[in-house]
Amino acid sequence: MTLAAAPQLIIFDCDGVVADSEALANRLLAESITKIGTPTTMDDSIRLFMGKRWEDCKQAIVDWIGAPLPPTFEAQHRALSRDCMRNEVRSVPGLKSFLKAHCRYAICMASSSGHDWLDHCVDKFGLRRYFGKNLFSATDVANGKPAPDVFLHAAGRMGFSPEACLVLEDSPSGITGALAAGMTTVGFLGGSHILDGHADRLRLAGAHHLACNFVEVAHLLTFAA
Repeated sequence: MTLAAAPQLIIFDCDGVVADSEALANRLLAESITKIGTPTTMDDSIRLFMGKRWEDCKQAIVDWIGAPLPPTFEAQHRALSRDCMRNEVRSVPGLKSFLKAHCRYAICMASSSGHDWLDHCVDKFGLRRYFGKNLFSATDVANGKPAPDVFLHAAGRMGFSPEACLVLEDSPSGITGALAAGMTTVGFLGGSHILDGHADRLRLAGAHHLACNFVEVAHLLTFAA
């Protein structure tokens, strides 16, 4: 299936689309949750928590463990994960080549992560020339994904209507939010965290298209009407 129309703005999620960070982040989060008494695997974490901003993620963890989080949980988890994430994260394969080949499109990022992380990833991967300061965080809006707020915020700041936007998302909550914003969605499956059944979850969330890598995203754009 091809795109119904060529987009004017491509909106990238960060984690799992730009940064190949989800496997690492969810392994570390699963370790932290297991330490407080609820055995949790990386697969559990990806299924339950991926794509959510931290405040929403904490509530999802409370629902998962069936008890309030210990007061020290957040600080201990950040101490465990911060340096590991910053040092070990890599970009998703094929991203830079895709951006170089498709620089005619306006692009931005709309992520559940905070600005410090978005800036770190863009600078570490050498992507500032493509994204500039067009990095939008769900921490700046009332509701995180799966609400449409961050997508509408990004499109508004970039000066495009929702109908002109193509969103690359790897999480069901991100797909749901982008659809609620009235945007065309691509369920992106190019990160190292993608497990069996993940494509089905993105399809069930309503993704208009699926792409296993950036070559397949480029193919969608090539044949856009």
